[in-house]
Amino acid sequence: MHKRLLSVLMVIVVILVLAGCGTNQAENPSANSSPIGNTAGSNTNSESAGEPIILKDAKGELKLDKPAQRVVVLEWTYTEDIIALGMQPVGNADNENYKLYVTSEAPLDESVTDVGLRAEPNLETIAALQPDLIIGNTRSHEAIYEQLQGIAPTLIFDLYPQEGEGDQYMIMEDTFKTIAAAVGKTAEAEKVLADLDAHYAEAKEKLAAAGKDGFNYVLTQAYSYQNAATLRLFTNNSLAVQTLERIGMKNDWTPEKFEHFGFSSSTVEALPAVQDTNLIYIVQEDDDIFSNELKDNSVWNGLTFVKENRTFALDSTTWVFGGPISSKVLVDEVVSTLTK
Repeated sequence: MHKRLLSVLMVIVVILVLAGCGTNQAENPSANSSPIGNTAGSNTNSESAGEPIILKDAKGELKLDKPAQRVVVLEWTYTEDIIALGMQPVGNADNENYKLYVTSEAPLDESVTDVGLRAEPNLETIAALQPDLIIGNTRSHEAIYEQLQGIAPTLIFDLYPQEGEGDQYMIMEDTFKTIAAAVGKTAEAEKVLADLDAHYAEAKEKLAAAGKDGFNYVLTQAYSYQNAATLRLFTNNSLAVQTLERIGMKNDWTPEKFEHFGFSSSTVEALPAVQDTNLIYIVQEDDDIFSNELKDNSVWNGLTFVKENRTFALDSTTWVFGGPISSKVLVDEVVSTLTK
């Protein structure tokens, strides 16, 4: 009798143990399966795996423990980059002028806190926002880099490469990818750049269809300074010229020396050397030097592209110092203007 009872009890224990094992496998299907996510050759994303993010900027390397979510940006180009990635900064330098000068296709949300001027940001305002990342540029923020680092990890970039170190388009792409990695948006950045390349291909086809394939030009951003007409003539290392090169256009302005900022500051007297090409220009509506200062200028009126009506005005809000969105807008403006 005791033996029978003991046998029954042993059977019950075995059943309970087996049932328990079955329950554990049901709750965790991968418990006894091969770890597919860790097999050799798999594409493990460090952003999702929780590994530190190592970033390179003008100061060397910066390590983030996780993707940044609260970002303060002190340079409009990088603000545009953040927006292109589907985010908004918590703080931005000089909101009013950002909205005035930077393309409306990279809109700044009304909730974004203004942290002061780009060259003179308010450190107390920045600190109050409790950012987990600050982004600035070497030219404006090198002097306060240590103070910014004391508030939050800080990325600092040079907008303008030195001679022999590439061009502004290369810098734009590299910086965009670095910022994307910092905020955990690498895949989004790759799509933005791939879509931009596809957009260039379409734009090039539109120009060819309009008989403007390989269009020769000089691009200027013109304005008055102390009642004198001033022209920024863009060089081959500029973001604008590199963008237009990607749709098959050919820049005819060659400076006498390397221009660090990507343009030569000149006057109307420089234009006779390129009068046989086409002039594409950007002016502000309230500062159109071609309708004002140069209206009765003999040098201007004697230029071949003026006499043959080969001057093309872009929208006054066209921004030529930005990121991927600005490059797309520039291409759209140029194609629209040349194919009217």
